[in-house]
Amino acid sequence: MTFHMMLAIGLTGSAALAAVPVPLEVTSQMLVERRVAATDGTTRVDLVAPGRVTPGDRVQFRIRYRNAGRQPLSDVVLANPVPSGLAYRGAGTGSPMPELSVDGRTFGPLAALRVTGGNRAQRPATLDDVVSVRWRLASPVAVGAQGQLTFQAVLR
Repeated sequence: MTFHMMLAIGLTGSAALAAVPVPLEVTSQMLVERRVAATDGTTRVDLVAPGRVTPGDRVQFRIRYRNAGRQPLSDVVLANPVPSGLAYRGAGTGSPMPELSVDGRTFGPLAALRVTGGNRAQRPATLDDVVSVRWRLASPVAVGAQGQLTFQAVLR
């Protein structure tokens, strides 16, 4: 399964983005949820590297970022497509809700998105229609600061 990450960054007061080195380090990781029986008889959920996955398996995408530059970064936008074969299910625990897209171009909350069906009739979008997610960081990323964003999906 391939995982692609798109990254868009704006620096306040900077010249054209192409002329500015991007000091934001970004790493991404896909983890699979595995239920494990504990010795006390309960079940816990572990996140493990993907090995063998089957339809219905829940996965988590973890996007970590760090400002390795010498000045704060503002207007940071991190976007990630939902890989084909997976259905978006929501923001990860502790992660802010991302903006969603059903076409890869227009983003917003799920309730504001519409999908055109085969008969050209529009219907409200569902989680299964989401093809991309993005976060706009509300605060500048200070020098040396780091963070993590996550979203959950399920293998179709």
